[in-house]
Amino acid sequence: MKPVSNEIVERQLHWRYATKKFDPTRKIPPDDWRTLEQALVLAPSSYGLQPWRFVVVTDPAVRAKLREASWGQPQITDASHLVVFAVKKKPDAALVDRHIDRTAELRGQSPESLAELRDRIVAFLERPGFDATAWAARQVYIALGIFLCSAAVLGIDACPMEGIEPAKYDAILGLDKAGYAALCVATAGYRAAADKYAAAAKARFRPDEVIAHLTGPVVQ
Repeated sequence: MKPVSNEIVERQLHWRYATKKFDPTRKIPPDDWRTLEQALVLAPSSYGLQPWRFVVVTDPAVRAKLREASWGQPQITDASHLVVFAVKKKPDAALVDRHIDRTAELRGQSPESLAELRDRIVAFLERPGFDATAWAARQVYIALGIFLCSAAVLGIDACPMEGIEPAKYDAILGLDKAGYAALCVATAGYRAAADKYAAAAKARFRPDEVIAHLTGPVVQ
């Protein structure tokens, strides 16, 4: 038996939308929020390196400042929860060593037994001309997708937002000093009854316009 039916997955993905107006009186229950945080922890990344940090901002005064750095968008303060998705700038051997140590700890191995994997990842990151930060940023967006889908399955509204001033976010949250940089945010909570976009039809291209099925060799 499937853990979740096809119908539920499709229904919830149709149900979700980038929520523009949140009900500020409704809060996500603690158990549901713990599940969403676990979704972030369990998100996949290349090599499992996790070159990110997720900052959950709960302080109203800080969120007010972040709203100013988000062109006044109300989701920043009205949503139940706000998560800032930040990338590790210039992921390096130190991050790889942390990952290797944690992997060894969880799998009952010695870090030395993972030396070959460690060296392979470091060599990948240190290739001449390779932009490791840009690569890491793409991993962060995978985590954002996992978060949005998990919220939808739980019946929680969310809105991914790039309409922020990253440098101001970095300064307000101290991300720059910690070696991270804000990329985007996700607000989560429950849609307001007055949000006209909740009932709007999803504007998507037809499946045959975005999905190609390769059933034979490519003809050159």
